[in-house]
Amino acid sequence: MVVRANHFLVQVADIDLYHYDISITPEVSSKKVCRDIITQLVELYRQSHLGGRILAYDGGKSVYVAGELPFLSKEFKIKLVRKDEPTRKEREFNVSIKFASKPDLHHLQQFLLGRQRDIPQETIQVLDVVLRETPSNKYTVVGRSFFHPTLGRPGELGNGVEYWRGYYQSLRPVQMGLSLNIDVSARSFYEPVCVTEFVSIHFNLRNFSRPLSDQDCRKIRKVLKGVKVAITHREHARTYKITGMSSEPINKLMFTLDDEKTQISVAQYFREKYGFMLKFPSLPALQAGNNAKPIYLPMEVCTIVEGQRYTKKLNERQVTEMLRATCQRPADRQNSIMETVRRNDYTNDEFVTDFGIQVRQQLCDVDARVLPSPLLNYHSTGKESKVNPKMGQWNMINKKMINGGSVEHWTCVNFSSRVDPSLPVEFCHQLVGMCNSKGMVFNPKPLLPIRHAHPNQIENALRDIHSQSMQALGQGKCLQLLIIILPDVTGSYGKIKKICETDLEPGIVSQCCRPRQAQKLNKQYFENVALKINVKVGGRNNVLDDAIKKNIPLVTDRPTIIFGADVTHPQPGEDSSPSIAAVVASMDWPEVTKYRGIVSAQVHREEIIQDLYKTTQDPQRGVVATGMIRELFIAFRRSTNMRPHRIIFYRDGVSEGQFSQVLLYEMDAIRKACASLEEGYQPPVTFIVVQKRHHTRLFPTNNQNIDRSGNILPGTVVDTKICHPTEFDFYLNSHSGIQGTSRPTHYHVLFDENNFSADKMQMLTNSLCYTYARCTRSVSIVPPAYYAHLAAFRARYYMEGDASDTGSVSSGSRNVEIQTLPRIKENVKDVMFYC
Repeated sequence: MVVRANHFLVQVADIDLYHYDISITPEVSSKKVCRDIITQLVELYRQSHLGGRILAYDGGKSVYVAGELPFLSKEFKIKLVRKDEPTRKEREFNVSIKFASKPDLHHLQQFLLGRQRDIPQETIQVLDVVLRETPSNKYTVVGRSFFHPTLGRPGELGNGVEYWRGYYQSLRPVQMGLSLNIDVSARSFYEPVCVTEFVSIHFNLRNFSRPLSDQDCRKIRKVLKGVKVAITHREHARTYKITGMSSEPINKLMFTLDDEKTQISVAQYFREKYGFMLKFPSLPALQAGNNAKPIYLPMEVCTIVEGQRYTKKLNERQVTEMLRATCQRPADRQNSIMETVRRNDYTNDEFVTDFGIQVRQQLCDVDARVLPSPLLNYHSTGKESKVNPKMGQWNMINKKMINGGSVEHWTCVNFSSRVDPSLPVEFCHQLVGMCNSKGMVFNPKPLLPIRHAHPNQIENALRDIHSQSMQALGQGKCLQLLIIILPDVTGSYGKIKKICETDLEPGIVSQCCRPRQAQKLNKQYFENVALKINVKVGGRNNVLDDAIKKNIPLVTDRPTIIFGADVTHPQPGEDSSPSIAAVVASMDWPEVTKYRGIVSAQVHREEIIQDLYKTTQDPQRGVVATGMIRELFIAFRRSTNMRPHRIIFYRDGVSEGQFSQVLLYEMDAIRKACASLEEGYQPPVTFIVVQKRHHTRLFPTNNQNIDRSGNILPGTVVDTKICHPTEFDFYLNSHSGIQGTSRPTHYHVLFDENNFSADKMQMLTNSLCYTYARCTRSVSIVPPAYYAHLAAFRARYYMEGDASDTGSVSSGSRNVEIQTLPRIKENVKDVMFYC
């Protein structure tokens, strides 16, 4: 079978490459200005001093040349006029060009042929810069992507935010040689509107006749800090970067004139200097410059400069609009990619041709195969005890969960004012009926009467339910399940989760649903909720038939523990929030369906998991070993009465540049955790990185090998041509598409002491994707990694509203104050609470 990938073969002529260091003084922070300087230099001196050469500039401190310049070192003077203020005096810069190195194309060719192991990163970097030079000068650059209104009509996301279409481009070494990976992309940008209009629509503020509250000012300052604005009250629209906002309104904000004597308000200054009567004198001023010499700008004379990326978190409606706007069926996405390649016209790009680079104009055809779906086991008392999924999905008709959980003590609370008062009772009645019909043992009578509570009294209501349930059950027993219909207001989910899973002693496993979900009252919805509840109370929905028969190679022959690990980072701009690590591990060998999870807060934006293994000094016991790996090993032994003989570790969220760093640290932590349990205990480890944030897409070549959405079939795997030239990696599309173009997951085996063959690793990973506990579908990412992501995401909710709860965490030689996570109750840890 053949599929098509959005990779374009790149060939390079055997030419001499030269790398020169660039130094610009005075120093310039704007990459756009730096590019303008280098462009001006080439225009002025290409023929007279540069030997007719052109310079491919990386936007920083390097330029690359196809051939040698006629000097080793030289300085140039460049005069640049500000485009946003032509009347201002020219700025003069000294540009120093100095020979640095000669990248070796021969080394790259040998690597691509498999004759050398080390990647010639510098040479690949040169070629990547050359291919990016022209679009970098034409479009807005965001990482490896390019955006511009001409690349597709911008669309509104609401609240003063819009999306721009663009494309992603990256040069990579692969098995077929060099590949240019191109994909369509979209990002959110500030709308180029007046600041007062932005503030009005973004913060829903309509009345500017009176001063803003301190809370509103803080919100506005946070969103606008760092944004560039153009002033509109003068002939030339000079730009400024916002550094802050005044604490006083402009009719009271005083400053000293150039005579260093006269005090005047900002509003009065604009009236006298420009004859400009400000409409909103009660608004604070935007501040540019530094605190020592601030520049005050009324909001109404400032317009947000076009092309600035909006990096704050999008709300649910904006996310929905973005997905709707960018969602493309495979055929449409393939056409968009091809249109991008045609528009880029690499064959006529001056930089590309000067460096002897040729880019093939067709997508790459790649050999692929479709892995069979695994046979799934359900309970033998159901009408269907086995199911062979078709197209990556199945249903619960005539089936019972293989291990139905038991719910004896439960109740329900409704915080929504929108639902009919009788709905919670009917909702719980149907839910209990569905759970029992699917093999659970669910007491139809709640421990406490189903109640309604005010959304402003969430904590009091939950604590009241807890105390009443403890009183009704007596010592040593607790409420197993609390069904919650969420309030209509947003932001309550995290608060409820934190109270239920960390605050209440000994903890409650909650099942939350939103008012709209509770009103569905349809069979499919209740089946999905039943699946989630079952795993939350310790049951299992199904297991792999091969697991029961101990027929999964390198897993069921010896006790094996499967880990999933992930780190989630805070949104851009949240500089004080910690990153959160989560690790889950299977507790039910050989079935490998139940996973215990642990979460931990760590230093902001730290990708390496710090708490995998650590030691503390105890006055009585001396050095004490602790950590996430050790705790999960102990739990595995307690659950199975065996110690793991083999470790499989799926690590999510690691970029290629962090591979070696993460592998070295985390493998060392695993080794130390094992050794701390028993001297000489070192089970073999397979360490696999799971990558979802990549831009490789696979397209069908005919209409026979597609699913209902027009995507490639679930189980499609690719491990040739577009994969790494020398390492063990593959792309697996384990799920059936729903809308848009499916994204295969990239699995990269960094370390393997268990000697997995490609076939065995691919089959194991694909089979595990059918064991996800929340739905009757195969999922796109292997469940251990998926669960770790869910656990880390869930833990973020525990921190809401508790910014004062901090602890000191040591990271290397630094002591960094970070917010600590509340401790999850032990009985909650024992079940898959994060599902």
